[in-house]
Amino acid sequence: MGVLSSSPTHMDQCIDECLKCARACEECTTACLQEPDVQARIMCIQHLNDCSDMCFQSAAYMARNSMSAAEFCKLCATHCEACATECEKFKDPHCQECAAVCRSCANACRQMAS
Repeated sequence: MGVLSSSPTHMDQCIDECLKCARACEECTTACLQEPDVQARIMCIQHLNDCSDMCFQSAAYMARNSMSAAEFCKLCATHCEACATECEKFKDPHCQECAAVCRSCANACRQMAS
């Protein structure tokens, strides 16, 4: 059940996954900026920013039960997968954990989009 009962129950899990993923991406961005090889992580940071924005936007579209929610979820899944692939290139724990969260979110968004 939605917090304000404005979103259908089947969207709640996906909304939660999107918010968790956006947070993971924001935290991973902050951590990546502190790494000594930050220049090697530019592409990763760009993916993290895009993924976070897409996740926040998808959660908002689902929360208001937008007619475009499924389209956003499909696009969100694509961004999450790309971000996970990029994060997996770095072996530090924050990137590996973020990649796992991104993959989980991608799965939830794909289910929501179908």
